[in-house]
Amino acid sequence: MSDIIAAVSTGRVVSAIGIVRLSGEGCIPLAFSVFTPRGQATAKTVEDRKLILGALHDRQGRIIDEAMLTVSRAPHSYTGEDTAEFHCHGSPAVLSAALEALFAKGARQAGPGEFTKRAFLNGRMDLTQAEAVIDLIEAESAEAAANAAGQLGGAMGKKITPVYDRLTDVLAHFHAELDYPDEDIDPLVLSEVEAAVAHCAGKLREILATYGRGQVLRRGIRAVILGKPNAGKSSLLNALAGFDRVIVTDIAGTTRDTVEETVKVGRHLLRLMDTAGIRDTADEIERLGVARAEAAAREADLAIYVCDSAAELTDEDFRAQEAAQEAPAAIAILNKQDLPQVVAPSDLPFEWIVPLSAKTGEGIDQLEDALDAIFDEEIPCDGSILTNTRQAGACARALEALERCRQGLAAAIPPDAALTDVEEALLALGEITGKSMREEVVGKIFSRFCVGK
Repeated sequence: MSDIIAAVSTGRVVSAIGIVRLSGEGCIPLAFSVFTPRGQATAKTVEDRKLILGALHDRQGRIIDEAMLTVSRAPHSYTGEDTAEFHCHGSPAVLSAALEALFAKGARQAGPGEFTKRAFLNGRMDLTQAEAVIDLIEAESAEAAANAAGQLGGAMGKKITPVYDRLTDVLAHFHAELDYPDEDIDPLVLSEVEAAVAHCAGKLREILATYGRGQVLRRGIRAVILGKPNAGKSSLLNALAGFDRVIVTDIAGTTRDTVEETVKVGRHLLRLMDTAGIRDTADEIERLGVARAEAAAREADLAIYVCDSAAELTDEDFRAQEAAQEAPAAIAILNKQDLPQVVAPSDLPFEWIVPLSAKTGEGIDQLEDALDAIFDEEIPCDGSILTNTRQAGACARALEALERCRQGLAAAIPPDAALTDVEEALLALGEITGKSMREEVVGKIFSRFCVGK
């Protein structure tokens, strides 16, 4: 990694401030080759993490901006290498000209996530911390951002490492006894191995148990809106979104396919899915939409059944109610409270029923209360919640391997055979932190990153 990489880290959009980042051996002298400081600072004398003012030049040597330069020398930098950053005005033209000047001096364009990848490869962070970077960038709620920040600080790695180390000790003891029979090494006690494996399996179960909450924290609550045509499903989505996201008409069957929108209701992030009105129809497209609606309920975290409370319940209502009850949790909305009421809460087979008018917005605060009651578990946002699907999969594989080891030891199979499962568990745990990772997997992880990070 001796080459110098450069990229715009703030996006090529008009903004007050733009940042051009460099990393690699020799990047500080290269930065000074396109920058004239106002003071006496040079590439050798400039202080780390101190902003200095000067003129930024293009590849022809023309001044293109008044900018600030800051440097960090290895190993005390984000990447673990010498780094430099220009803080200039956020003009796309200025940022492009600055990059071209750096490329002309020998830098190359950084790939997606290459700065963070170098930080990982240089031991500045483990893989859980690296993946937390992209989670922090993509966080859609304060809670998700806080959890990602905790993982960036190493919270998840600190939960995995003690398990990894204890299993390593078990294997090391076994192989030491096997390879050095003449040495005075205490014999391996199977009961102690069983206790260690059971302890580690328990810790992995605790970590995996947080994954469901982690998914809700990261992506929000998957909520599907169900009901017969013209019950007010699309109107409800529009009311929660705060704008006309979906076309609303008096014509039944206007919504034929699922429509998704992310909204914040109180402290809850909802991935709302508006669906086709549930009814029997000869229209093939609408029929497929109804089938998708019913399937979506089975895959959702929450079903929101919308009832037209100003009209008598129909077979279509009952079918929609049955679909809603396929979800792990359900809320019934008695919509159209601004009209004379025909349906009472006691007419609906739901624990949570919210009288509401999507037209006026009345009752939305009660929907917030229902969500608080259903999803009342306080989620710690300190980085201890498992949110990453790749990490969860590796953790599950490690747990399965340890369970096989426990079963093998209980069945009195030879220790060397049982401990192969411990080795498999270690490989899986190593994938989480990056201690045992294939290059192609690492490349895939960092390809999710934006250029400049």
